[in-house]
Amino acid sequence: MVSKQNLVTRVFNTALALSSSLLLMLLWLLSLEYYLTLKLSNCPYIVIAFAILLRTFLHTGLFVITHDAIHGSAAPQNRQINNWLGTLAIGLYAFLPYEKLRNQHFLHHRYPTSSRDPDYHEGYKSNFFTWYLCFMQAYLKGKQVLIILAGVSVVSFMALKLLGVQPINLLLFWLIPLVLSSIQLFYFGTYLPHRYAATRDRTKHCATSTQLSMFWSLITCYHFGYHLEHHSYPSLPWHALPGCRRTLFKQHLEVAR
Repeated sequence: MVSKQNLVTRVFNTALALSSSLLLMLLWLLSLEYYLTLKLSNCPYIVIAFAILLRTFLHTGLFVITHDAIHGSAAPQNRQINNWLGTLAIGLYAFLPYEKLRNQHFLHHRYPTSSRDPDYHEGYKSNFFTWYLCFMQAYLKGKQVLIILAGVSVVSFMALKLLGVQPINLLLFWLIPLVLSSIQLFYFGTYLPHRYAATRDRTKHCATSTQLSMFWSLITCYHFGYHLEHHSYPSLPWHALPGCRRTLFKQHLEVAR
């Protein structure tokens, strides 16, 4: 029988996870609408650069929602809503198939830094660019490339011809943030935590964590840098990872004493 306290905690966690996912998607949509219609003629370059970075950050947020959904934490108490959020978020992100992505990600958790890990490529022997290209290749195969091209073409046509969006706005605030987001996710969520994992981490997770503060961990990639914590407790949503890190650190200090 579930106690009243546990029930309240579960309801709170579900509400927090669901509201954070919906908020991220809403901010992504509102910012897209705003920047696609923004007149750039009088905008300083620094404002445009900030807008690109903001759009990149929010675009990465779409993938984070999908990632939480893969682990069942986007809507913990309702699998249907959880999977619906993941499907919608990854569709908005890059027209990617949720089910395939989920299967690939489970392989990454089951066989980290091995030949069966779709995200791994020769670890410390591989430079950033080679690994990034192999990483992208693992998810962009066959008809998926055609689906992405078709999706980009349809959205571009609707934006340019039907809504009157300027091509430069579409490039700066949708396509470039998409590319930058993929680099951001790869660098902080795969390259850094798994590159030296074979020598630094002796656990089954083969992952290391960044030493960034909670603020910079959020800004850089929604706490994906706390990667050992994520592999240790994959069902935790992204916003719970800093708390997990603090708890594990306290436990480590107590053991050290």
